[in-house]
Amino acid sequence: MNVVVGSKNPVKANATKNILNKIYGKVNIVSVDADSQVPHQPFGKEETIQGAINRAKNAYSDDFNLSIGIESGLMETPNSITGYIDLQWCAIFDGEKITLGVSAGFEYPPDVIEEVLKGVEVGDVMDKVTGVDRLGQKTGAVSYLSKGMLDRTGNTEQCVLMAMIPRMNERIYFNK
Repeated sequence: MNVVVGSKNPVKANATKNILNKIYGKVNIVSVDADSQVPHQPFGKEETIQGAINRAKNAYSDDFNLSIGIESGLMETPNSITGYIDLQWCAIFDGEKITLGVSAGFEYPPDVIEEVLKGVEVGDVMDKVTGVDRLGQKTGAVSYLSKGMLDRTGNTEQCVLMAMIPRMNERIYFNK
């Protein structure tokens, strides 16, 4: 099986490979730059999901069985400390249909959200907070904030697996 991931971020490629290898056996993964066509820091469910879909569709070609788009964004969340929860959405495209999945979400510290609302990307703020360059391409903010109990690869695996559920159960999802 040949799969393309619409990102050069190694975390997204590794998370995809980890999940799809468990489902299909050995999978060939290729990473390409694919435009999300949304702002670098997406806000809201619609913008974030659209970014994932755009990445999957923009990376797709007939050379691949599946194309994966993954996008992180901040969702407005009433009654939370900062008003926002970070979620990763995965869109999987096979040339015909799209399936979606989402990761577990978490809150950033209030000072981080304050900077993001001023126009700074979450990754840049967290690099400064942690002193780790390109934290989002390594263990991720979720690892830093969860004291290593969940890293970004594991968090990303969640959204990929959730997007695969309909494909793992085609008979009950696509029996038309």
